[in-house]
Amino acid sequence: MTWWLGDGLGTGEQLVTIAAVLLGALTTHLANYVMERSRHRRELLTRWDDRKLDAYSGYVDRVRAGIFLAVRLYEHREGLRRSEHSEAEMVAELAEAERHRGRSFEQIMLLGGDEVVEAAHELNAAALAVEWQATGKTVGTLEEWRERNRVVFREINQFHEAARGDLGVQGKVTGEGHPERGLLLPSARRGSEPGT
Repeated sequence: MTWWLGDGLGTGEQLVTIAAVLLGALTTHLANYVMERSRHRRELLTRWDDRKLDAYSGYVDRVRAGIFLAVRLYEHREGLRRSEHSEAEMVAELAEAERHRGRSFEQIMLLGGDEVVEAAHELNAAALAVEWQATGKTVGTLEEWRERNRVVFREINQFHEAARGDLGVQGKVTGEGHPERGLLLPSARRGSEPGT
């Protein structure tokens, strides 16, 4: 009888040990599941942030490329600086750049947060205003041309601010620490003097 009671206590201890092992295994499994899920979420966020960064920088690059082409066309059309390319070639290049910017804009619409999307709309409108004056779709003075360029570069900065916020980047690219900078413009032309 003593043997049976001793064996009963051993069985009880064994059941407690088995329950502790099962509880430990379950706890370990749950902890691993939570950590794996958390790691997976971080990887997804990182992957989306990488895609957003590529989309945001690609869009700004496309906007700048279009502005460069628009400036070249405008200066050629206005006689400020001649180009080795014909006007028709420059118009075709600008149209192609606009097509690429449109595709980049669509990526912003798919990936961007609300503020980024709104900033992209504003930037897109400002870039179009520059292109339209360059192609002659809208008319304007040289000062209006320069103002349109100032606006588009302010909108690029606003887009940068929105993109940085969406990506969780600290700091700002505008404000007291970064005063607004004017356009870098060539000095005014001097009238042609004889013998020069």
